[in-house]
Amino acid sequence: MTKWLNPDEQQSWRSFIAAWTLLNNQLNFELQCRHDLTIADYEILVRLSESEGKRLRMSDLAEATLASRSRLSHQVGRLEATGLLTREECAEDRRGSFAVLTEAGWQALVDSAPTHVTGVRTHVLDVLSKSEFKALGDACRKIAAAISQESDQSLGRR
Repeated sequence: MTKWLNPDEQQSWRSFIAAWTLLNNQLNFELQCRHDLTIADYEILVRLSESEGKRLRMSDLAEATLASRSRLSHQVGRLEATGLLTREECAEDRRGSFAVLTEAGWQALVDSAPTHVTGVRTHVLDVLSKSEFKALGDACRKIAAAISQESDQSLGRR
């Protein structure tokens, strides 16, 4: 039997959905207008910039960005066409490939990071108290861990 949301739960859930959707759309809009990057593009550039040699296997990049491999492949193709990254074959495993941040990709990240950080600060940090922001982070980590564990169990991973 389904346990339906009570009115307070429903209101909180809808507020969460509205806030997440509006925030994601706003941050995406700001990056697209000022830097011709989507929020997903930005996340790929960030993940590559933080990795050793500014490169990651495509499968690891998909996992890090929470993207399907096919969606990531499409995005990487777009970023590759604009010169922000390249793909290289994996010498040890010819089935795999690496996404590699180019100098132009690094510069695009350097140029766009202040816009993104200002957006996060303006739309989230300046709206919440420090304790509310910490509680938000704690709650999101808890949700992500539970979903990740459920996903691993359903796929037979430990």
